[in-house]
Amino acid sequence: MNNRKTSAELRTLLKSIDHRSYPAYKAMAGEWRFPGFLLVIDHVQGDPFASPSSLHVEIETARTGFPESFYEKDCTRTALQDFLTRQLSAQFERYNFKAKGSGKSGLLSVSRCGQEVLERSACEIRREKLIVRFQVGFPAFGRTIQAGELEKILFEFLPSCIENSLFYARLDKKRVEKCVFLAEDQEELRGILTREGLVCFVANGSILPRKSGISNLPLEKSVPFTSPASMERTFRLPHYGDISGMAIPKGVTLIAGGGYHGKSTLLEAVQSGVYNHIAGDGREYVITDDTAVKLRAEDGRSIRNVDISLFINDLPNKKDTTSFTTADASGSTSQAAAVMESVEAGTRLLLVDEDTSATNFMVRDELMQRVISRDKEPITPFIERLRDLYEKAGISTIMVAGSSGAFFYTADYILLMDCYRAVDITQRVKSLCGEFPAPRLKAPEFSLPSFNRVFPVSARRTAADESAGGKGGGERHRNGRQDRGGRHERKKIKTFGMESFSLDKENVNVHYLEQLADQEQTAALAYLLRFGLEQALDGRRNVRQAVQFMYDALEKKGWEALCSSYVPCGLAKPRIQELFASLNRYRG
Repeated sequence: MNNRKTSAELRTLLKSIDHRSYPAYKAMAGEWRFPGFLLVIDHVQGDPFASPSSLHVEIETARTGFPESFYEKDCTRTALQDFLTRQLSAQFERYNFKAKGSGKSGLLSVSRCGQEVLERSACEIRREKLIVRFQVGFPAFGRTIQAGELEKILFEFLPSCIENSLFYARLDKKRVEKCVFLAEDQEELRGILTREGLVCFVANGSILPRKSGISNLPLEKSVPFTSPASMERTFRLPHYGDISGMAIPKGVTLIAGGGYHGKSTLLEAVQSGVYNHIAGDGREYVITDDTAVKLRAEDGRSIRNVDISLFINDLPNKKDTTSFTTADASGSTSQAAAVMESVEAGTRLLLVDEDTSATNFMVRDELMQRVISRDKEPITPFIERLRDLYEKAGISTIMVAGSSGAFFYTADYILLMDCYRAVDITQRVKSLCGEFPAPRLKAPEFSLPSFNRVFPVSARRTAADESAGGKGGGERHRNGRQDRGGRHERKKIKTFGMESFSLDKENVNVHYLEQLADQEQTAALAYLLRFGLEQALDGRRNVRQAVQFMYDALEKKGWEALCSSYVPCGLAKPRIQELFASLNRYRG
């Protein structure tokens, strides 16, 4: 990177490359001191139709004017970063494509934040400086540089956007304060869950339904949530004051009800409650144990060395289920593996919707047990493990059930969703259970595995590699390629929205990880997994240790630990549970 120069020198450089061919823009890479901020051009795009150029701005934190109390805690710092990203995005919209040219010329882009508050590479508040990362489409007509248009962006549009979005004096102080105070209240509620032995809290007045299947905005004119009186608790928050709502204790909770009455809507709100939400979302005070994992069947996924013997045993082909591997799992097998992988990932709460589960994995009724004797059925259904998962492993379950009453016998709490209104029917159902014979539950002895899976090195050195190294060609990295000069070439990352990502040509399907909230989390998973394959999965660490190694690198060293020459805009921090899940789906 060039030595730091002044904005006046940048203006001179722009004039000197005007109307030259597009690659002349490469000379702009480096640091440029503007009045009030440092502009860093990290990467210049190859042509006006390629991915936009990557830039970032650094401002001394003290100059921004935000009270230190707003960013001294992790929760408030993340909330403030999220707020500033949204402000900058709104400012960019005013100037987007106002500079003219071909392709992406004139584009001004920063992360588009959703309803969840996530830690993103787009904005970082450190003790000494504020860093904001974004993209700019450097203007050209055809492939001829239009330096005058870029001058407008860098010397007029960008300074105005920065001034109006990143300085406390120019912002609505009440809105900033509200954002920070909401984060503190949400963090307090998370602490209350732990102290009170709860797994979830849903505040009265919450708006749970979403606008549509493709919009995460709250549905207008929907029924506000009201807690059943028997499950209502009131807690004191530092800013909100007293808040009341439904508190779900640890244990097994069933959500029952007719179709279209709000069962899945409640569960979807609960699974999203692992993240904080912005004011106005309707689910700001739906707070869930942040280790919760949503389970579902996933036909065709790969499974690598997972002990699924708690659920599947005595296969006809005598295949070992204490270290089970398949490239094409059935629905029941995939869900059994998902349970065990979630336990390995440290979950304290499983979330299950009967609609997206494998029926033969969930339950076997009395008649089926008589027709197909237990010694001919290798699957121990989930219903037979529910109590042990909680009583012996400390893992609670919240489950939507609509077709089998067998689960009523194992539940601690039973909720009925009636026209989006929650009713506690636990006592009524338990009394009815006495009128019907209880299902026979004869599960084998419960025992959790040791979770010492070690992932094999993804690409071992071959004899040809050894030979190349011996001839001065340089050592080939075990998880990458080698160029002619012997330098290590990192795996190439591609992301495909929230569906999947690839490392080189190896695709990782994350479509069914329902708690991923943003495609930027998918991108971050790709970076984390690449880092892990290069650093952590060397055959010496088990899966838990390897994942913790990756996650610690991100938490302690920041985004720089995962990136090469520069940190891009467009990464959002995933949970460690999704990192486990993506690693488990990596076929390489």
